[in-house]
Amino acid sequence: MLLLLFGFAASSLAQTPVTLQLKWRHGFQFAGYYAAEAQGYYRDAGLSVRFAEARPGLDVVRQVVSGKAEFGVGSNGLLITRKEGQPVVALAVIFQHSPQVYIARRESAMQSIHDLVGKRVMIERGAEELLAYLRIERIPVDRLHRVEHSFNPQDLIDGKVDVISAYSSNESFYLDAARLEYAVFTPRSAGIDFYGDNLFTSEGMLEKDPEQVRAFREASLRGWRYAMDHPEEIAALIHARYSSEHPLEFYHFEARQMIPLIRPDLIEIGYMSTDRWQHIADTYSGIGMLPPGFDFSRFLYSPAQSSRLDADLKGLRIYLAWAVALIALVSVMAAYIHHINRRLHRSVVEAQQAAEKLQASEEKYRLLTETMKDVVWTVDTETLDFIYISPSVERLRGYKPEELLATPIEGMFRSEDIELIRSLVRQRIEAFVGGQECFYTDEAELPCKDGGTVWVEMVTTFCRNPRTGRIELHGVSRDISERRASQARIAYMAEHDMLTDLPNRALVTDRLRQALAAARRNLHRVALLYIDLDRFKPVNDIYGHAVGDLLLREAAERMRLCVRESDTVGRFGGDEFVVLLPHVESENDALRVAEKIRHAIGEPFRLGGLTLDVSASIGIAVYPHHGSDDVGLLLHADSAMYDAKHGGRDRVCVFGGRAP
Repeated sequence: MLLLLFGFAASSLAQTPVTLQLKWRHGFQFAGYYAAEAQGYYRDAGLSVRFAEARPGLDVVRQVVSGKAEFGVGSNGLLITRKEGQPVVALAVIFQHSPQVYIARRESAMQSIHDLVGKRVMIERGAEELLAYLRIERIPVDRLHRVEHSFNPQDLIDGKVDVISAYSSNESFYLDAARLEYAVFTPRSAGIDFYGDNLFTSEGMLEKDPEQVRAFREASLRGWRYAMDHPEEIAALIHARYSSEHPLEFYHFEARQMIPLIRPDLIEIGYMSTDRWQHIADTYSGIGMLPPGFDFSRFLYSPAQSSRLDADLKGLRIYLAWAVALIALVSVMAAYIHHINRRLHRSVVEAQQAAEKLQASEEKYRLLTETMKDVVWTVDTETLDFIYISPSVERLRGYKPEELLATPIEGMFRSEDIELIRSLVRQRIEAFVGGQECFYTDEAELPCKDGGTVWVEMVTTFCRNPRTGRIELHGVSRDISERRASQARIAYMAEHDMLTDLPNRALVTDRLRQALAAARRNLHRVALLYIDLDRFKPVNDIYGHAVGDLLLREAAERMRLCVRESDTVGRFGGDEFVVLLPHVESENDALRVAEKIRHAIGEPFRLGGLTLDVSASIGIAVYPHHGSDDVGLLLHADSAMYDAKHGGRDRVCVFGGRAP
């Protein structure tokens, strides 16, 4: 019966063919899906995946909604198609920041986005956020000389057009290779910080096979995590198996450019925030591309949607579960009976041996307890007095055995612990009398004769004296002072950066969550500063990592001196720091602290005869205006820091574009 059941189950797990419709030609832009295929993640999920390239003019949404592909790679423009009646569902966000930008030739005298007026501009279809960028900047599209997009950066290099819409992770590779001077205009400068590439499906697919949707999503995200951890391996895979249209260096370049867009070090790949989608919808609504209050609740996928399985598969699993449970129950019962038999046999043998060796054992026991480092002791549970204690107690606590004999066990503990000890002893005696036989392991801080204390681990058990019939408490105490000190050190190292002694990412994130919880209760603000040291890499390259480490330690100390004791300065790695201000009245409070830190870092560093100059680019995000959770605040503070860097470094920027 089992062979038939498992054979039928195995046949039901045959690989199901599905198609993923890409939004463009093969490239590192889709690296996670190639990695999921190469590493067998799709195969493990019971899927056989075909990757369909896109071509200019192909409607990716139509391919998925019509059923020609089960899944697709889309952009934030899916909200627009949802409004137009297309039943699309966003499954996971891959790019936390959109890579879509305008790139202009420098020789075209382009100083700002407003200089696009009258210029020859190629804007690709589906670039809704770039059109929204123009509307927010009040630039009429009909005032541009629009040219059909050729998707060939050579047209910009040859001067056939003045401006092209592009991905910041792609076209600039060839522009740099051609040594073309160009300017980049990003919608983020106007506050349009939208999601980029995302994985989506249709409502029909989700209703038809929610389990398959869940399996494809999980395998794809697992592939993305592998791809971002092994970018060079996946770049070589793409070049060898999927596309040799570009040189291998192009895919390496694309991988590097995607890291600050995906931010796998800060955000779990696939994470998407309802608040962030609401911000995108509100932005589109504000410029007339979406109606006010547009309801996109069914647009966002929740893993709970995949809980409904096909009826046949569910019935099969229930049937198999019952069969396996029955087999397991029979096996457990057999094992239990076997265990009981062995235990009974062992007890009989041990009882016979104990009777024969009792006298010899008692002598060996006394010799062992009197020479071992651990303290062995026995207490009469009726009087709670010590009736035996080994000589090693003098080495552990300074008392001679005779000083403790016939004294209550309570004198062994600190006064504040006595009530707890009495309660534990009573409970455990009752359990022993009730038939429970077990060992207890406790840790306690015991007073010593010299006035100090020592941490010990006590292993105790109860037994009945065969001669007197009285219940006795037997215990062994071991000095664990060194172990606790090591544990404390390990716990400290787990939450602190060993170079600067600052809290690390885990501790800062925990404190941030606590601060946000307090802020929600007390209705106050929390500020987060994301700090990156400018020109730090040349210091490492020229003077070596030893000097770089000295500089990081000195910078950390300067930051600590700029904040209150209630604030937290942490290091996230490299030359990136975070400052948590758990209680501020306004953004201006955070700006004052940020400027204080910026000026402190800007002072020359004198290290071992060297004078070094660095500066700091600082981004600020404030709860609740810039994020309602720790992930959002970190992401937006990091985004503001990048704005400060792109604005010339040695600057402070508030998320959304505000600068002092």
